[in-house]
Amino acid sequence: MIVADNETAVDLLYYEAIARTVVRLVNEKSDEPLSVGVHGDWGAGKSSILMMVENMFSDQDRVLCVRFNGWLFQGFEDAKAVLIEMIVEELRRKRPRSQKVTEQAKKVLKRVDWMKVARRAGAYGLTLATGIPNPETIKDLGTAARSLMGKGAEDVSPETFAGLVESSDEFLREVADDNAPEQMHAFREEFAELLEDAEIDRLIVLVDDLDRCLPNTAIETLEAIRLFLFVPRASFVIAADEGMIEYAVRQHFPDLPISTGPATYARNYLEKLIQVPFRLPSLGYAETRIYVTLLLVLNACGEESDEFQNLTELARELLRRPWKGPGLDRKAVDKALGGVPVAVERAMELAGRIAPILADGARGNPRQIKRFINTMMLRLAIAEERGFDDELNISVLAKVMLAERFAPELYDAMARGSASTGASEELAALETVVSAPSAEDSLPDWPNLEWAKQWAAIDPPLAEHDLRPYVFVTRDRRSVFGSVTSLGELDELVAKLQGTPLQVRQAAAEIARLQSIEAEQVFDALRAKVRDADDLTQEPLGVKGLAEIARQHSFLQQPLLSFVQDLPISKLGPWVVTGWASVFSEPEVASEFSTTLKGWAKQDDNKPLKAAATAAMKLTNKREQT
Repeated sequence: MIVADNETAVDLLYYEAIARTVVRLVNEKSDEPLSVGVHGDWGAGKSSILMMVENMFSDQDRVLCVRFNGWLFQGFEDAKAVLIEMIVEELRRKRPRSQKVTEQAKKVLKRVDWMKVARRAGAYGLTLATGIPNPETIKDLGTAARSLMGKGAEDVSPETFAGLVESSDEFLREVADDNAPEQMHAFREEFAELLEDAEIDRLIVLVDDLDRCLPNTAIETLEAIRLFLFVPRASFVIAADEGMIEYAVRQHFPDLPISTGPATYARNYLEKLIQVPFRLPSLGYAETRIYVTLLLVLNACGEESDEFQNLTELARELLRRPWKGPGLDRKAVDKALGGVPVAVERAMELAGRIAPILADGARGNPRQIKRFINTMMLRLAIAEERGFDDELNISVLAKVMLAERFAPELYDAMARGSASTGASEELAALETVVSAPSAEDSLPDWPNLEWAKQWAAIDPPLAEHDLRPYVFVTRDRRSVFGSVTSLGELDELVAKLQGTPLQVRQAAAEIARLQSIEAEQVFDALRAKVRDADDLTQEPLGVKGLAEIARQHSFLQQPLLSFVQDLPISKLGPWVVTGWASVFSEPEVASEFSTTLKGWAKQDDNKPLKAAATAAMKLTNKREQT
């Protein structure tokens, strides 16, 4: 029904060419340290390229590929040590019967232990000036004491504990006095010897999802890679979005100047670490058309089908030089497949219609394109389960979804216009103008008009279709279907509730007269508009209206709180912490909001929100005490 949205060795975009180039580069520099960057936005296909590289080396006994996903080790205290330990462990697994490898691995791991202790020495708080441990140090030393003595906590005397602190202080002094550069040099030499003992001609570490990590984890991993930059025969292939890594550098080193010369410090850091960068290009029209066709055929026929296999081979040939044509054509498909199967014909037709807007709207991102196709197929499946799939045309659905995804204000206008009868006179007028430009004087005032004209020109025309089933099946994007079909005279109230605080107060009497169903409809309409606000750092228009409705119709307090909780924390401004005391009058809702406020005060992703929440909690506590 859908195509899995994860890394895959099934190459629909001819990324094999990039993977083979990486492999070729690694082979050419087999005796030298090497770092390669595979850069691209989220969903560009970086993980799939790493998988292809790994597969290309899989049958070479003297090559070891290690896959490291930094995101999976997000919670680990020392990502650097985790990466090195994983590499050493994979070398031991590669040569399980070699005593030389086992012994040399132990030596390398001792160096890693030194790194761990050196890293924590400062955090322990056993300052050489005072010798006073902090609480975490006491906890760690207490654990060590119980382990060494084989006794419970109650048996650790103050004298014994003091002795352990003194001995630990002496050990940490040795760590502090040790020469870090010498330790790093020794690590590189011992690791190079480990590769020699393991008879490994090339170590290739594939680092994935680094751009999903928190800044500290990303920098820890990059610093581990830096250790290997002078180790012969070690290669790192790093898949990451350059922008996210630069952000991590800026967050981790906030005191550095913004720039030096023509480039930023963050950019310089990345360029010194990565010797050879590959930037994945965005998909153009021809590539998008081929990709959509392959996804649709894969969905309809399956990966093992002759139709998909033969079509994929043909697509790969065309993707070698995508600038030479618009993509798959029927003549070439007929020759390659011995005819054009119905599923392939439909896929090619639909791809040709939607590819121009989809390529531009998704900015050539394969994941966004795949998600669009998956969403469309999922909606068709839902319609089938509900029993009205025979009322849906996949081409019409795709066109409606293009508006929903890339021009939501146009989608809203279309939904409102077709709410009563399924037909929209304004949409019919728009399509008439597109087909007969001389009638442009009669064009209604459509939002995003130039985009709307391009969209309306896509076949099939929508004016001849009942759009209600399509709006219904796409309504997860917005609550427009449930609200606009019956709001009618309440539209004016919704407009007032999006106004200034004074306008909202003036509408209070109208809100009080609403029946429950009417209050819920107005609430849904306002909630949809607030959800789509571009900037949440400032209070969006409509929030005061939502608060007033929930204040006067208490059954909407829990839905309002749930809506507030679902807003993205990283994008919220301080406005969200105040003004709810008189709104959340229900005890359970008030208690749940208090818990939410505490959560905002503890998080670290949004510091202004954290400060505002902390201040609000202090003010609340002060009021309760008085």
